[in-house]
Amino acid sequence: MIAKMTKYDFVLYAGRSGDFIERLRELGLVDITTTGWEPADNDRQLLADIDAHLKAEEALRQFRASEEYTAGEPFEKGTDVFSAYTDTAQKIADIKAEKAGFAKIADEWRGWGDFSAAAVAELAEKGIVLRFFTATKSVFDKNAEQWNEAYNIAVIDDADGIVRFVVITEPNAEAAIDAMEIKMPQTDAAGAESEIAARDAKLCELYAVMSRCADSADVIEAETAALKERLQGVKVTATAKPEADGTLLVMEGWAESETSERVDALLDEYPDVVYIKSDPTPEDDTPVKLKNNRFARIFEFVGNMYALPKYGTIDLTPFFAPFYMLFFGICLNDAGYGLILLILGLVMLKKSKTPAMKQASWFATMCAVATILFGGFCGSFFGMNLAEYFPSVHFFDFQNKFFSIALAIGIVQILFGMILKIVLLSSTVGFRYALSTLGWFIVVASACLAAGLPMLDEAWVIPFFTASSPAFYAALGIGAVLMLFFNSPNRNIFVNFGSGLWDTYNNITGILSDVLSYIRLFAIGLSGGVLALVFNSLAEGFVPDGANIVVKILIMLPILLIGHGINLFMSTISSFVHPMRLTFVEFYKNAGFEMSMRQFDPLRKNEKSNQ
Repeated sequence: MIAKMTKYDFVLYAGRSGDFIERLRELGLVDITTTGWEPADNDRQLLADIDAHLKAEEALRQFRASEEYTAGEPFEKGTDVFSAYTDTAQKIADIKAEKAGFAKIADEWRGWGDFSAAAVAELAEKGIVLRFFTATKSVFDKNAEQWNEAYNIAVIDDADGIVRFVVITEPNAEAAIDAMEIKMPQTDAAGAESEIAARDAKLCELYAVMSRCADSADVIEAETAALKERLQGVKVTATAKPEADGTLLVMEGWAESETSERVDALLDEYPDVVYIKSDPTPEDDTPVKLKNNRFARIFEFVGNMYALPKYGTIDLTPFFAPFYMLFFGICLNDAGYGLILLILGLVMLKKSKTPAMKQASWFATMCAVATILFGGFCGSFFGMNLAEYFPSVHFFDFQNKFFSIALAIGIVQILFGMILKIVLLSSTVGFRYALSTLGWFIVVASACLAAGLPMLDEAWVIPFFTASSPAFYAALGIGAVLMLFFNSPNRNIFVNFGSGLWDTYNNITGILSDVLSYIRLFAIGLSGGVLALVFNSLAEGFVPDGANIVVKILIMLPILLIGHGINLFMSTISSFVHPMRLTFVEFYKNAGFEMSMRQFDPLRKNEKSNQ
């Protein structure tokens, strides 16, 4: 559900705005409207500082989990941490770049053997120039005789089909050789490796400093929090409306209705502030906060990937959550895969330290449970058909029976969405605005009951409500009247009729398209099961006849682990994405979802930064 909000309009002296914002931040219950804020030059620097601190936090988290980290002594002064991090990170990047350059030299010149670059330079000063060339063995063999007649050539190495050779010439002499000449580096391979070792030693010193920064990361997080608080103040004062020649400021704020009494107490005690308290109107850009039970809260992040619901409408999270679980289980459709996901979810849940990770862990666990239940219902376990091992148990025949059921599930969710839309319109603008949607609901539901149920099972025929019964035609007539003549209560009846005819075409094609989209549940579930079966057959096919159990395990296990691992990865992604697509496109559309881009974000004190 969407938490009820209360609107506040504040009027206060401009000189007291900083203190007022700080008091609101300490309270942590008021969201100040900053819509339309554009950063000035100084603000851009503040944003850049926040971004740099956030990147530092992430980099230090990654470094702490790396092999280079060693527990160190934290910095005594907090101001030294960020500057030490930025300086050390830049030095590490520079040294790694230098190390990569010397590694390239070592790789290129290792095949030339041990030689002294200084000695080569000394020979050049004495008039003996060594020029280094490489050529493929075929090219060298073809031209070796000609080149040896014209130049003094010494072959150094001919490994890997590449001939490395030196041409001895006089200074400024040309060497007309059709081969690749390599510029002499400042050091040889041994010297390059020595330089690499020196830089590795320097990196160890820098990693020790970086470890101290990682152990002092909480200081950077506190600095980031302070910078974010400064940014909050900048946004609030920049978007506040000045009045009385800048003496007064007018601000708009929002608080949850259930905590508004605490806000009132602060405002009543605060000197020289006038406030007006009111309920939100449809024209207001009201921030949204979701308040759901523990089950629905697990699926809030799925809805947030699309958008928050508009204030004054319905939060659809509790209504799509059971469908999403069901759809995930149908798409993955294997009890064995579900068991692996369940184990992973429980492990993540045990190790989770942040609310976001706990939410993701519970999400994986709930979807895994749905997969185990549906996979067990269909008798699928790592691609094996359990009906072959338990012939007395009647498992559901997914491949031959689920196609039409997938369409039926789609119709149920679409009709459920229509009911929610009827409720929403009735509660916000009035029941008469929901009559057209009610008409469509009656028509679709009637067609499904009269014609759809017998298609699923002949025993499900409703005797008094068939495709040829008067009750069915009466329902269609009532629905058609509501669709054609009540689609907009404020317009002329003839205009409504024309608009209704046009809407009829769009809605029929739209509903058919929506229902057909649910075939993906059948297709994805079937494809994953087929791939699992293929990998099982492939593993069995590689086992020679008469092989003992040890040989079978050695041959089949790698194939099964790799094959099922790939299938589990791909099927899990599909099972996550496609139910989301059905939710956002088919269900949201038929439920009349309206989005809001503003989330309730009160001013608050930040002990640490929240990314």
